[in-house]
Amino acid sequence: MYDVVLLSMAEPEGGCCGAGGCGDGHGDGHSDAPRPRVPVLHCADALRAAGARVETVVACSDAEIDQVLSRLDGPAREDGLTWPDADSKTRLVIAVTDDGQLRHVLRRLVRRYAPAPSKRPAELPAGRTVPDLPAVAVLPVDAGAADFAAQLGLPRQPAEVAAAVLGDRSRRLDLLRHDGGSVTLDGVLLAGSTEDGQPVQWAGRVEVDDAVLTDGAEPLLAVAVANGSGATLLDGLPLLTSVDPADGVIDVAVAVPVRHKPLFGAPRLRIEVRRARGRAVSVTPRDTEVPFADDGVSGELTRKRSWWVEPAAWAVYIR
Repeated sequence: MYDVVLLSMAEPEGGCCGAGGCGDGHGDGHSDAPRPRVPVLHCADALRAAGARVETVVACSDAEIDQVLSRLDGPAREDGLTWPDADSKTRLVIAVTDDGQLRHVLRRLVRRYAPAPSKRPAELPAGRTVPDLPAVAVLPVDAGAADFAAQLGLPRQPAEVAAAVLGDRSRRLDLLRHDGGSVTLDGVLLAGSTEDGQPVQWAGRVEVDDAVLTDGAEPLLAVAVANGSGATLLDGLPLLTSVDPADGVIDVAVAVPVRHKPLFGAPRLRIEVRRARGRAVSVTPRDTEVPFADDGVSGELTRKRSWWVEPAAWAVYIR
């Protein structure tokens, strides 16, 4: 039977790391989001009832997350690399209050197992910089949230999550890495707005593989860099309509305001959406800081950033 670690990043009674905490730049550690106490306890009870050995861990720092992840390590290798154990009897359940917390754990997994380019082993999959990361189970604290787990159709109730993590089925998914050192699971929307919600125009160069979607000389309203479908709407406008998180490519869209002069009547502003798909994308803002939301985590882009896809790099347990 399996050893199962139930990992959360929020104290059950409102301690060290609230939703969005633990140093991923997505919150100050305080939130009105539901706390994980009840779903974690219910999931632990279901796991124990099925015969699993269960430990619950509240991680308040990267070091504590890394200590949990170390239990997924494989045997020592001659090349000195830390590598995941493909036959591990330890399984991990991550209790999350938002997508940013799930992303944070995946970022730590990547940092743990990604070899330096100079130490790339022969068995690393082609087109990848990381090995097959261990599968994880996702336990949403809010069972009704419209999060990435909901997009994937993953089990959401504690008993269902327990059954999935003790089963033998998993689904491998693509992972986006970027040159800022983090990862993206769902997607990034780069767009600004005024205090009353009106879109702000900005300029930047957007390249997908060898294709240039915009050269930076025209105004933009938004750029979507997507692995899933959660970051593809601009004020109700679907920038991308069909995104598969397991197809091995990144979906990208740019929204360009275009002034249209009809034969009769006043000029009107319409939005032109250009789309492309590829293995890598770069966005270079011009003379401005561009607000963005990356897996729900807010920030500002001030220089060129490049994302690339790691096909089938991570996995989730499914029913």
